[in-house]
Parts: sequence; C-alpha cells; structure tokens
Amino acid sequence: MLLATWFGAGRLPAAPGTWGSLAALPFAWGMAMLAGPSILFAAALAALLAGIWASEAVTRASGVKDPGEIVIDEVAGQWLALAFVPLDPVAYALGFALFRIFDIFKPWPANWIDRSVSGGPGIMLDDIVAGAYAGILLYFLLPYLP
Repeated sequence: MLLATWFGAGRLPAAPGTWGSLAALPFAWGMAMLAGPSILFAAALAALLAGIWASEAVTRASGVKDPGEIVIDEVAGQWLALAFVPLDPVAYALGFALFRIFDIFKPWPANWIDRSVSGGPGIMLDDIVAGAYAGILLYFLLPYLP
C-alpha cells in the first residue's frame, strides 16, 4: 500500500493523480541531478514493474478495480515524461502539465488500455502511454521555449 500510494500521496484530499505526479517531481529532480535525466527512463521502468505488483496487490486486497489512491502509475508516467529533457524548472513544469493532460484525456491507446486491460498492468500501462506522449511532445517543444 505504501508503494502503491507513493508514500501516502495518493491519500491526500482531492485529485490523487495530481498529488502523485507532484510527489514524483522531487524524486525525479534528485535522480537527474545525481545521474542525469536519462536515469529517469530506468526509474520509470522500475516503477512500472514495482507498480504492477503493488497495484495488483492493492486491487486484490480491496476488491476495487482501480482505487484512486493508487498513484504509483502517475509516478512512473511522470518520470518517463521527464526522462529526455534537461534538468530545468520550466521543462519540469511543462512536463508535469503535459503529463497530467495526457493522463486525464487518455488518447489512444491509453483509453483502450484503461478500458480493456485489468489489474496492475491496466492501472500502470495507460499512464506509461501518457508519459510517453508527454515526453515526446515535451522533447520537441523545448527548443522553442525561452
């Protein structure tokens, strides 16, 4: 439960996905400072795998298909969105906003995954798609930012 809720961030009132994404940012910044932004790709993959396990355990224990308090999926997606951008506050703010937009609106195939894939993989994979979309768009937008 601790991992699935990202140390309780998913239990904060209102908008757990936003809280989870925000809680992922300081960890992303710290990892990128220590090892460069590309470490976030490996971290997103590790969070994906750990998140599938943790999400599956929480859904089985609770009997709820996709509990809102599970936000490890937002952590993995947010880290993926930031994996190929410089360590920069503007890039991180834009990466946060883009990820939340793609996570909320779920363009294909994220919407298909959200509807069709159950359990831990379903919880995690739609956010990985949202993170990939956000990361790609962010990568191409950065040269045009001040």
